[in-house]
Amino acid sequence: MSSGLEPTAGSLSPPSKKRKTSGTTGANCTTENTVAVQPNDVEMASANGANEVGIDEGLYSRQLYVLGHDAMRRMGQSNILISGMRGLGVEIAKNVVLGGVKSVTIHDEGEATKVDLASQFFLTENDIGKNRAEATQQHLAELNNYVPVQSYSGKLSEDYLSNFQVIVLTESRLEEQLKLGEFCHAKGIKLIVASTKGLFGQIFCDFGEDFLVSDPTGEEPVSCMISAISKEEEGIVTTLEESRHGLETGDFVTFQEIQGMTELNGCEARKVKVMGPYTFSIGDTSDLSDYVRGGIAMQVKQPKALNFKSLGKSLTDPEYLMTDFAKFDRPAQLHLGFQALHNYVQQNGTLPKPRSQDDADKLVAVAKELNAACPDSAKVAEMDENLMKQLAFSAQGDLSPMNAFIGGVTAQEVMKACSGKFHPIVQWLYFDALECLPEENADSDLTEESCKPQNSRYDSQIAVFGADFQKKLEAQNYFLVGAGAIGCELLKNFAMMGLSCGEGGMVTVTDMDIIEKSNLNRQFLFRSWDVGKFKSDTAAAAVKKMNPDMNITAHQNRVGPETENIYHDEFFEALDGVANALDNVDARMYQDRRCVYYRKPLLESGTLGTKGNVQVVLPYLTESYSSSQDPPEKSIPICTLKNFPNAIEHTLQWARDEFEGLFKQPAENANLYITDPKFMERTIKLPGVQPVEVLEAVKRALVDDRPAKFEECVKWARLHWQQQYHNQIKQLLYNFPADQLTTSGAPFWSGPKRCPHPLVFDINNKTHMDYVVSGANLLAQCYSLKGSEDRKYITDLLNKLTVPEFKPRSGVKIDVTDAEAQASASSCDDDQLETVRNSLPAPESFKGSQMSPLEFEKDDDTNFHMDFIVAASNLRAENYDITPADRHKSKLIAGKIIPAIATTTSLITGLVCLELYKIVSGAKKLETYKNGFVNLALPFFGFSEPIAAPSNKYYDKEFTLWDRFEVQGVQNGNEMTLKEFIDYFQNEHKLEITMLSQGVSMIYSFFMPKSKLDERLSMKMSEAVMKVSKKKIKSHVKALVLEICCNDEEGEDVEVPYVRYTLR
Repeated sequence: MSSGLEPTAGSLSPPSKKRKTSGTTGANCTTENTVAVQPNDVEMASANGANEVGIDEGLYSRQLYVLGHDAMRRMGQSNILISGMRGLGVEIAKNVVLGGVKSVTIHDEGEATKVDLASQFFLTENDIGKNRAEATQQHLAELNNYVPVQSYSGKLSEDYLSNFQVIVLTESRLEEQLKLGEFCHAKGIKLIVASTKGLFGQIFCDFGEDFLVSDPTGEEPVSCMISAISKEEEGIVTTLEESRHGLETGDFVTFQEIQGMTELNGCEARKVKVMGPYTFSIGDTSDLSDYVRGGIAMQVKQPKALNFKSLGKSLTDPEYLMTDFAKFDRPAQLHLGFQALHNYVQQNGTLPKPRSQDDADKLVAVAKELNAACPDSAKVAEMDENLMKQLAFSAQGDLSPMNAFIGGVTAQEVMKACSGKFHPIVQWLYFDALECLPEENADSDLTEESCKPQNSRYDSQIAVFGADFQKKLEAQNYFLVGAGAIGCELLKNFAMMGLSCGEGGMVTVTDMDIIEKSNLNRQFLFRSWDVGKFKSDTAAAAVKKMNPDMNITAHQNRVGPETENIYHDEFFEALDGVANALDNVDARMYQDRRCVYYRKPLLESGTLGTKGNVQVVLPYLTESYSSSQDPPEKSIPICTLKNFPNAIEHTLQWARDEFEGLFKQPAENANLYITDPKFMERTIKLPGVQPVEVLEAVKRALVDDRPAKFEECVKWARLHWQQQYHNQIKQLLYNFPADQLTTSGAPFWSGPKRCPHPLVFDINNKTHMDYVVSGANLLAQCYSLKGSEDRKYITDLLNKLTVPEFKPRSGVKIDVTDAEAQASASSCDDDQLETVRNSLPAPESFKGSQMSPLEFEKDDDTNFHMDFIVAASNLRAENYDITPADRHKSKLIAGKIIPAIATTTSLITGLVCLELYKIVSGAKKLETYKNGFVNLALPFFGFSEPIAAPSNKYYDKEFTLWDRFEVQGVQNGNEMTLKEFIDYFQNEHKLEITMLSQGVSMIYSFFMPKSKLDERLSMKMSEAVMKVSKKKIKSHVKALVLEICCNDEEGEDVEVPYVRYTLR
């Protein structure tokens, strides 16, 4: 979902901050509703977007950018068994099915009960009494037509288990886990054990002996350009100063394009020792040839072999993955605690009752006995009795957010086990969220009575937080902005938690987007038959089925100043909080400013492939989302794009610029020339050479290059090919020959400057023809002409076409540096401007001849957009001997696609909802809350308390971004004037206002001319704002946000809060 940003007159946001920059799996399976088509076994029709190996890139595109084709193929050979279909099991199964494996079998011997409804989102009250796996199977099968899903309700025999490559246990006894663990370890079957008990979670992984991880980090291999290599026992590689090498000690590299020390080109990967940001050593180079110049160092990913212990051995000799470094001793304690729970159940037949002191004491005794019998490798020196009691109190809890977190992590481990992609957990992960309990008096407020079952679908949550807290959840009024991947998962969690499911509760969700095929891989509330529908409507209907009591309203509005008449004072003031599920920084910052203005909690989150983050924004307590800035995106220098590309990213950006400059901007400007009488006036005022460039493009679009039929589009495309890939390169080499030297005597074509060569058009070259076919069809679309994909017809046209011979000209200036390019762009030839202006026919002569500008759309494989981008980029790459990119990689870079996978989304929304528990409970301490960052590939988990809101001071008054001046502008029906406003601050706050602004409009400044000042001072505040902004204050606006610059009594400039000026 996207959003506008610019505030209008009357916008209710505080001042803007700087922008952040088929295989069956054995007998006894129920096979009803299984899907026979398997993408890894058969070649699918091209209409489904499948390539030659059967991976549907239309569906899996965002995940493919995370895992890659090889990992996806390996996943497609794996049959997965997931045992236990309560909340955690279904969460894991959902993510694995979306991920795309060969088959998934879900197993459960038990029947659904009402308690399951607290977290098992595919069960309804109608399923109570049915086998959990059988009731869930059809819902999972609908998630992905390429993954057959079977249910199984029998015993897990060894013969049956032999059909699977990965087995996940979620609801099994320790005795069963140990037995299956030994079998799986001996047979090479990967085993994962996962469990949640209220606010506690556990994962165990055994992927066998000699498990090979092909790519431990998932990061793209780095490459860097070389400026020198020393010839010595420890050869030092120095990179060009403009780019850090980005390597780490222990990495491996190989080389290409080195002149002189050619033995390194394509050499066996050499181990790196980092010496500095621009230097690293590669071992002995003393017997190699002398280095002359050039070369590229490229990181070579090295596989890593891991040896896993069986479950039985790992229980007594555990290795832990830390999930929270503030709880360093917690894993060992919980390792003991979870074993104690198994022993407790074996002895008592059930888990400890919620908040039962007697049962908690029994668990402590069991844990003490168990710890005493543990070998030293698993024994804890000092058992945390209070932690064991909390585990007992929480053990019957089954919380959707905990299942989302543990289920997301576990599902990613399943994918690692199948594919060898990313580093698995070695071998135990423990996680707890005890901070979700009340900050004060939790043990006295939460009693056995308050947490006992209520015959409610939320009993598993009441067991942890009590019945009163459940009522609070049900009465919440929340605004969810976005119904994409994060939005779908949040809504599912909301429905399971009972958020807004009672009297007075409401979730309002807005998203203006419609469902596309590529969404289905991770936005799990949508099905293939929903493509083309609004996301918000579909998501709301889906969660209403999960929990019919949910009060939810769906909108299709963009969040921005233009919808502040909908999301106005009354709307925001009624909210308990806001959750963002957005995909762009601008919309996040806008919504953040709204939450600061209305002083509402904001739950912010985002994902990027296997990485994800959660930020909590709390009124008066924390900084806001906009308080911190990301580093600005690295831009490509103009001259690099125009004349000196050295990477495929450069050629792809150049191709995108070509698309915009050929098929969008000229058409837009031509339409404005025809329809807008002030277009010419505005264009003439543009700086530098822009007026000439715009008007020349308009003339080409409307006169010079305007085709009357498709054949002329083909001619244009062929001649444009010649200009871009032959003529311009010949001119560049004429100005700077291959042997050109700089004034210092160094070769001109060296370092980042790659010497190009012109291409010769070959009608039998597919890429050459792709460019002409796509370019001709795109031009035809601009003029509403019928195109053609008939290559024989287009080839016949090309064979009849005579292409003029090009001869380079002297006196043509080519900019070498950005400074030269900027200087050229800033100069304007008035005579040339007048000539092109006079050569344009009158706009009236083009009436009815408007063009169709093309908006770049990367995900439609029939519109020729990506065909043109890929061909244009790879042809330019061929000019400069740059390795070309396939369509998949080209789409990622040119389309600025954000890689995404369901597992990360699941766990991040789990963390968001754990923070939501804290907000609803009224937690006030900063240390209670957790901002989180995760990277499932490593895997890494990092949590920290939010950063406190920075405070400022004027006189003796401290303030933060949450504070403001409140000014009642209207008293007894009369509004104050600007002078009265200024006097108010002087008299009430001893502050002299030197400047006053509203949005981008300067209402008052001390340096204004006296005549203007006198006029303004006598105006009412609202009149002054409307006069300067030239906009009416809309009827829904009750207050204005004003920014003031002030001096104190000593005349010193002081920073002060903004002003909320109430009008109505």
